Amino acid sequence: QVDLVESGGGLALPGGSLRLSCAASGSISSINAMAWYRQAPGKQRELVARMKNDGTTDYLHSVRGRFTISRDNAENTVTLQMNSLKPEDTAVYFCNAAKYVAGFEVAVGWGQGTQVTVSS
Repeated sequence: QVDLVESGGGLALPGGSLRLSCAASGSISSINAMAWYRQAPGKQRELVARMKNDGTTDYLHSVRGRFTISRDNAENTVTLQMNSLKPEDTAVYFCNAAKYVAGFEVAVGWGQGTQVTVSS
């Protein structure tokens, strides 16, 4: 099991920026990928950005070009830099760590969630 502690988030104006960070501890060697998900009220949780151990990334189409995920393997952290924020980015953002088992992604840890609100 991996413990994930998030920081960052808060309130931003449309067009503004926020930075989310997540620190991992525990069974670090089991991690094959780290990601950020988000869940808006009344909606399903969705993948925002993922970075695998080999450095490959995946982004939700609507955030591509505005959000950037990065990892510091020495510090066991993952960061999400969010620029050009829009009101529709408002959600609770969750850090995730996962491993791959027989080609399937299995979560090994979730953060507690941090609120991001974009509003004027």
